[in-house]
Amino acid sequence: MQPGSELVPVEKTDRVPDGAGESAEVVAAGPAVYVAPAWKLTWWRFRKHKLAVACLWVFAVVALIALAPEFFATQDPNATAASNAYIPPQTVRVLHEGRVTWPFVYGVRGERNQRTLRMEWALDEETRYPLRLFARGYPYRLFGLIPTDRHLLGFEGATGRDTPRLLGTDRLGRDQWSRLMYGTRISLSIGLVAVALSTVLGIVLGGVSGYFGGWVDNVIQRLIELLQALPPIPIWLALSASLPRTWPVTWVYFAITVILALLGWTRLAREVRGRFLSLREEDFVTAARLVGASRSRVIFSHMVPSFTSHIIAAVTLAIPLMILNETFLSFLGLGLRPPAISWGVMLQEAQNLQSVVNAPWLLIPGLLVIVTVLALNILGDGLRDAADPYSS
Repeated sequence: MQPGSELVPVEKTDRVPDGAGESAEVVAAGPAVYVAPAWKLTWWRFRKHKLAVACLWVFAVVALIALAPEFFATQDPNATAASNAYIPPQTVRVLHEGRVTWPFVYGVRGERNQRTLRMEWALDEETRYPLRLFARGYPYRLFGLIPTDRHLLGFEGATGRDTPRLLGTDRLGRDQWSRLMYGTRISLSIGLVAVALSTVLGIVLGGVSGYFGGWVDNVIQRLIELLQALPPIPIWLALSASLPRTWPVTWVYFAITVILALLGWTRLAREVRGRFLSLREEDFVTAARLVGASRSRVIFSHMVPSFTSHIIAAVTLAIPLMILNETFLSFLGLGLRPPAISWGVMLQEAQNLQSVVNAPWLLIPGLLVIVTVLALNILGDGLRDAADPYSS
């Protein structure tokens, strides 16, 4: 130190080094990046992907609807009224006679066309139904346990068949909004359950194949090649068509989930096998063997956790495919069948071109499928990039 020089205190930075690939936001003290666990580093990188974060919120909303569709519905989804068939969507408005008012919905009135014998609906601007939050409606059990009659949305003064239909009705007069809420539960749960089953199969069989090798590896790989060589669409159609028509809805639901899972595990198994082939010679795996760890402990306690983030990203990208498969099978009448309610079952109403021309709102479930699948795909891409330690 030269004479006259002074010690200048070094300020402790609160910003994570950009070279580490983490978010530039204030997340922790500078040295924290060197001791942070892998999941925290992944989260810091994931937050940089703004579109993926937005898709995470979209998926959270869809998942919330799937958990309690009764709360978000406005009517009983199975209530039919032929006289209310093909009512167009009733829009929520805030302007009445040029003035801003509390959100409301106009009533509708129908008249039979004497020439075509079709019911034609028109707005009844003399009848207004103010929108109410947490309004009373039909009774149900929240989460299947708590009896209540509170719903997120309701309409003051509307009773019975006069209740507004936010997304219109189908040919049987059933409320499309309520059916869409209920359909979210089945379509999303089939995707999640099928992916969970296929993930377990992929990790177990792929891990066993990569860890043991030899004839075990040959048998599992030949099975995977056989399943991947079969055209998936004819196999799905054949297996789904083989289900007895007399089965109850719960049995068909379980069977469709198992079919999707049994045909969806091969890709993940191949990826897990490749990772196991590279990991089984690593020092930490050798050390676990030397201290006497069992084979199952080495696989599930040491090797699988080392690429958990990759598995999470693969699972997130597999869920949209399962949802599309269920929608596809149900749309063709080979998956879930009425009285079950799913996005694919609802789209069956749109198979008739004349119905689509007269009631284009029947295609709205397809729009929700597109939004959900896109959100999950972008979310999976964001997780995959965040889980990659070599990403910038």
